[in-house]
Amino acid sequence: MSLPPLLQSSLRIPAVAAPMFLASGPELVIETCKSGVVGSFPALNQRSSAGFEQWLQQITSALRDYEKDTGKTPAPFAVNLISHKSNDRLEADLALCEKYKVPLIITSLGAVKSLIDKVHNYGGLVFHDVTTLRHARKAADAGVDGLIAVSAGAGGHAGTLNPFALVSEIREFFDKTLLLSGAISRGSDIVAARAMGADLAYLGTRFICTKECLAVDDYKQMIIDSDAKDILYTPNISGVYANFLIPSVRRAGLDPANLTPPDHIDFGTEFSVDADKQDDSPQVGEKTKGAWLNIWSAGQGVANSKAVQPVAELVADLEREYRQTLSGLCST
Repeated sequence: MSLPPLLQSSLRIPAVAAPMFLASGPELVIETCKSGVVGSFPALNQRSSAGFEQWLQQITSALRDYEKDTGKTPAPFAVNLISHKSNDRLEADLALCEKYKVPLIITSLGAVKSLIDKVHNYGGLVFHDVTTLRHARKAADAGVDGLIAVSAGAGGHAGTLNPFALVSEIREFFDKTLLLSGAISRGSDIVAARAMGADLAYLGTRFICTKECLAVDDYKQMIIDSDAKDILYTPNISGVYANFLIPSVRRAGLDPANLTPPDHIDFGTEFSVDADKQDDSPQVGEKTKGAWLNIWSAGQGVANSKAVQPVAELVADLEREYRQTLSGLCST
């Protein structure tokens, strides 16, 4: 297993809080990094590159001040970039990542060598998310520093492969950093991911139920009230296979058992913004044409979210469970 120097000394537990569309914002990222877990957010959670830069300024300043005031090194943060050619903000957002020397870039929908080279030139790392072995090989050939194996049960866009199979087959050709995503929601799950061959666990749903998350209260409560049977895996919401909360599908007036494919893929990029807010970032729950705002995503590990809590408390719980599991294994 391989962990880059950037992550060897600053992590409290071997975990990354996944970038969640319209749910991850600067406060969540800052508090997650302070707590010793990699915090991340999608660049497109801000509706413009100018707004994205404001978030980069806020995060880098807060983490710099934290280290200065406490003498403690926070975990690095990551930005998720959609590297597909349809993202007309890619070059502008990548230039801002270069300007602020974002430590970790998480790419989706294409491992682009020119992007990877630019990040490497300023000293950053690139992790790429994959759901299939074919895409994993292509990303490895492009020179990424890490692969995020998105297995069955993950929130949002997820694959269908069992994590045991996915991790095992990736490890046959990839010896760099490997992250595992898919229903990971407890400290014991993090231990299991490591035992399986992953370097880091990749958690999303548990971090939605934090006070710092941008998600509206109804979304958080729906997660708390749900379990695995309430998760629907379908391409008929966004146009790509993903896991969604069935109660949110019903609340949108749709029949989960009789969904029709969308006319076009709409990831919620048209927003209705509240003028009273402090910035122009969209929030989950606002009126929009995008399916992602009113039909909500979660992973199959949803039942392990019992209450809304501060990030610091969540990470402390995960660390306690992680250490207890390791201790129990060592004593057998």
